[in-house]
Amino acid sequence: MKVLVIGSGGREHALAWKLSQSELCTKIYVAPGNAGTEEEPKTENVDLKAEDLQGLLSFAKKQEIDLTIVGPEAPLVLGLIDLFEDNNLLCLGPNKLAAQMEGSKIFMKDVLKRANIPTADYKVFSDPLIAKKFIENCDIPIVLKADGLAGGKGVIVAFSREEALEALNSLMVAKKLGSAGNNLVIEEFLNGEEASFIVLCDGENIVPLASSQDHKQRDEGDKGPNTGGMGAFSPTPLITEEFNKKVLYEIIQPTLNELKRRNIVYKGFLYAGLMIDGEDIKVLEYNCRFGDPETQPILMRMKSDFLDLCFKAASKKLQNQSIEWDDRFALGVVMASEGYPENYKIGFPISGICEESSSVKVFHCGTKKELNEIRSNGGRVLCVTGLGDDLNDAYEITYKATSKINWEGSFYRKDIGKRKQ
Repeated sequence: MKVLVIGSGGREHALAWKLSQSELCTKIYVAPGNAGTEEEPKTENVDLKAEDLQGLLSFAKKQEIDLTIVGPEAPLVLGLIDLFEDNNLLCLGPNKLAAQMEGSKIFMKDVLKRANIPTADYKVFSDPLIAKKFIENCDIPIVLKADGLAGGKGVIVAFSREEALEALNSLMVAKKLGSAGNNLVIEEFLNGEEASFIVLCDGENIVPLASSQDHKQRDEGDKGPNTGGMGAFSPTPLITEEFNKKVLYEIIQPTLNELKRRNIVYKGFLYAGLMIDGEDIKVLEYNCRFGDPETQPILMRMKSDFLDLCFKAASKKLQNQSIEWDDRFALGVVMASEGYPENYKIGFPISGICEESSSVKVFHCGTKKELNEIRSNGGRVLCVTGLGDDLNDAYEITYKATSKINWEGSFYRKDIGKRKQ
């Protein structure tokens, strides 16, 4: 089976790595890929951007691709699935309407509201002056969210009124994130622990993946600006078997039912960001794809044939499917470039990347190869991921490998997996 993976980050490297282990796989193309995907067995990078829908379509037709798996959200929101399916190409991911679950915070919050799914109280604003008046009189802290796609940078938690007004100006007036900030969701601040709950859907059936926990803030102690994610581990003790069933039947299934009521069929990965406070669970957000960096530790633990699973999901044949997991814990640490998530420099040579072993894998997020030398090529550059018998063991194994890697301006959090559970 020939597979096309779309994207260039750590998630896509992990997807290609896991897909290549399947006996069903004969060839993997990654568009555009990175220095890590280039080195995986059966895998070849393709010089096509993830948003080049027509170029990707032409390539898939020419190469007679059997299955396309979309990593990032942007091509999904742009309608890549619709385009491929209109051309009779098998593809895993939600169509343009379903991808609004991530493409529009307003759409997503309305789905939750209509389905009576617990979420933070919120208001929607299109006029910055009206939003300003609301902020001047509301309770603090609050959370401001750009309605559109923002690469993980559109959520700002404001702990003072000054911070909130500054965020409002940045998003709606200065348009720091472009059209993503045309409309704004302002919602109450929720206390608790965040967890990621990801499922695979085929339009009818749901298969839950292993639980995981992300670390969004850039700095240790969950301080600093929001990022695309600075590390993750799987499983998380927050999601017990009882909680797993509760989330499936009280959150995921009602969400899909509400989408069906709107004549929207969801196929692909659906990611629920949850806030857990004791027995209470509220939905923070939905993403329309596999998480990054959650993908890396989750796939490190997966023992089932990932390609077979993806093919069945795309073919609407997930009924009675289950996934076998490694009982060990996996922990991933993101190494980033100085200045991330704002301005950062690229092009620095990277040293100390360890050879792959049964317990450690270095996934490339933003890298390129020049004259046989691996260089930094993004804000998030690597995700070092390790397996251990428990979370502490996974922590020690992962950070031992991480400490050996370096490039000019590199940094990483040293407390991934160290939250009190």
